[in-house]
Amino acid sequence: MSTMVFCCVNNAARTTGRRFGMSRLKGRARVVEPPSSFPAATRFAGGTGARFMSHGAAGRTAFGRSRSGALALGGAAAAVAAAAAGLLANADHIQHAEMATEASPAVEMKESGGDISERCRNFMCPPVTGIDVLRERSGEMRARMEMLIMETQAEFCRALAEVDGGAFKVDRWEREEGGGGITCVMQDGQVFEKAGVNVSVVSGHLTEEAAKQMRSRGKVLKGKDGKLPFCAMGVSSVIHPKNPHIPTVHFNYRYFEVEEEDGSKQWWFGGGTDLTPVYIDEDDAFIFHSTLKEACDKHHPQYYPDFKKWCDRYFYVRHRGETRGIGGIFFDDLDSPSQEEAFQFVKSCARTVVPCYLPIIHKHLKDSFTEEEKDWQQVRRGRYVEFNLVYDRGVKFGLATPGSRIESILMSLPLTARWEYMHEPTKGSREAEMLEVLRSPKEWV
Repeated sequence: MSTMVFCCVNNAARTTGRRFGMSRLKGRARVVEPPSSFPAATRFAGGTGARFMSHGAAGRTAFGRSRSGALALGGAAAAVAAAAAGLLANADHIQHAEMATEASPAVEMKESGGDISERCRNFMCPPVTGIDVLRERSGEMRARMEMLIMETQAEFCRALAEVDGGAFKVDRWEREEGGGGITCVMQDGQVFEKAGVNVSVVSGHLTEEAAKQMRSRGKVLKGKDGKLPFCAMGVSSVIHPKNPHIPTVHFNYRYFEVEEEDGSKQWWFGGGTDLTPVYIDEDDAFIFHSTLKEACDKHHPQYYPDFKKWCDRYFYVRHRGETRGIGGIFFDDLDSPSQEEAFQFVKSCARTVVPCYLPIIHKHLKDSFTEEEKDWQQVRRGRYVEFNLVYDRGVKFGLATPGSRIESILMSLPLTARWEYMHEPTKGSREAEMLEVLRSPKEWV
């Protein structure tokens, strides 16, 4: 599930060579220049702090209408599933990290374009929460996070639509128990077999199953009359390209609040971004991981190494003895050192989804491929499906949650996949090289 869009940035000349990668193949360093296929209006500004505001019409929707006017299947309590899923962050240096606060809410609002109604005009459709309510609560974390995930969805969707030439179907749905979401899907495009970007903003009372899962992760939750009011929101995306030389990418960033019997609130953030290539390209891996590392390093030097390891552990297909891909970052239950500083970290991560993936797409956009390479992509897609259905906590929780939207939860699955009996790649082949990396995760930066 995912969406993206990005904007014109005219200072692309300041982009560092590291943004587009330094080749580490055969031990030689060389600058990988920005692909010449990048439109001038869509080159990236250097640094993960760049604000990606949409200025183009490509893929733009006017409150709910895609360029084709079509609507897509949507999803619901997947945000609850994702927010309830995860491991317990137990490293002392994470709990006591000193993260940099980028800006106060007032400064952030001004820098992000001022009036909330103006910012909302760039979204794929109106936000789940009413604009008047968002304006009244502009200083509250729930409102700020909803604006961030809506902007992330819009930026990512428009970036993908510009590459593909197609349009996202936009489905704005409501959840009877409270809240709703926006599901954006583009499938059978020129570049992407299936591209999905979801936003969910849901509320209500935790089911006993959800409360048990949270308590098992160390949460001490005391409800009133057995009820625990909650609010969960997030943006998530999975992109399955047609070309086997363009990797699959996944990201998810979320926020959760639970109100206890005395009226106090527990809150935490979670999320991450990870890459699943079919063939190893060390330049691609370096671009992807170095972009994430730069975002993490702005807040704590231990975040990237810890969250990279967490990602490798989480996205592990145990019955195959291999990771799902080459990782990225993953974290959950982040509730320190302060709500503001945790939010600023999540914002930095969310703003990497375009610059860590679009250069890789453009690099391989015109790569030719054989029927055998396409078959290998289908086999790897099968592994992706296995992880999502067998191990992914968000998917499992969502499928077990009453009132959940199945189409949204399963949107992460590809249109096509393949399972071959006793499949084993030829020794010394590029396919065997890929398997070796998946069985022994590497440090890419």
